[in-house]
Amino acid sequence: MRHVLIMAGGSGKRLWPLSRQDMPKQLLRILGGKSLLRLAYDRLDGLVGPEQVWVCTGTDYAHVVAEELPELPPENILGEPEGRDSLNAIAWTAAVLAASDPDAVMAVVASDQIMRPTSTFQRALREGFEVAEADEHALVTFGVVPTTPHTGYGYLHWGEGLPDHPDVRRVLAFKEKPDRTTAESYLDSGEYWWNSGMFIWRATTVLDQLRQLLPDTHRLVTELAAQPDRLAEIYPKLAKISVDYAVMEPASQGRTNAHVVAVQLPITWHDVGGFPSLRGQLPWDDHGNAVSGTTVVVGSRDNLVLNRAGNGRLLAAIGMHDTVMVQTDQITVVCPLGEAERVKELVAEVTARLGPDYA
Repeated sequence: MRHVLIMAGGSGKRLWPLSRQDMPKQLLRILGGKSLLRLAYDRLDGLVGPEQVWVCTGTDYAHVVAEELPELPPENILGEPEGRDSLNAIAWTAAVLAASDPDAVMAVVASDQIMRPTSTFQRALREGFEVAEADEHALVTFGVVPTTPHTGYGYLHWGEGLPDHPDVRRVLAFKEKPDRTTAESYLDSGEYWWNSGMFIWRATTVLDQLRQLLPDTHRLVTELAAQPDRLAEIYPKLAKISVDYAVMEPASQGRTNAHVVAVQLPITWHDVGGFPSLRGQLPWDDHGNAVSGTTVVVGSRDNLVLNRAGNGRLLAAIGMHDTVMVQTDQITVVCPLGEAERVKELVAEVTARLGPDYA
């Protein structure tokens, strides 16, 4: 049976103070009145039923996820007692699925991405499911056709296509986030796609990769699936590592019996990781200002101005350019748009000086 795991962990510190410890970015209703998690769920409409959708999130957010997605069975929301990176959220879910459905094929999608059009996304997922169902050794990922030499994304170097699926290519290598010159060479070559961080495979296949590459992780998630009451004991023992480093890169290098392929994904795609990417998803005024909430800007251009404060508080600016201005009931942040990716550093400094109340 086909299943989809929505990855909804992490706190989204690069969107602080909109996202806080008690309200991660995937649950913020900042785009059309819907949360990023809700948008991710809605993109699956018609692909699988609610019983086949799973969400892995932090334990502290599980009840909020249940409120946001009341269609899901409660047991389909897996709450991590602590974040252990992407591999373990995936491995835990795969072990749970394999225990009840040995033929389970699982897709892994993120809760902080914007993709348009949905029809193209769904068509690619269906093709990925077909490949994984037909080949027990396939690890399927998705390569977004790049439109710019973006330096904030990883890349996939692709090779020959599959005989029955010409839009599905062998992955020759995973590439880290490049510098500008390298990114331009990738774009010019036409042989690289953005690494979307989405996957499809049989649950038993990814577990077998763990048995070969990280046997301790394989043993622990298998125990956890059989004894879920030991979650608090077992989960912190899992090695903290991403699925790319743990499985996809070694498999692409021929270190296991699997092979990595990528489905071409020709869509408009944005990873809403921080304020610059969020700005691109909001409507702009005639001067390039993305504004939301009770705000007034005069003589200003190309800003992101968000007011989430209550009690009638106003956020106003004059003569500001290329700036992020965000206000909540408790915190106001102002920084150049070009420095916005450093907000995580700011959160760390605030926490060090003032304690966790502002995190």
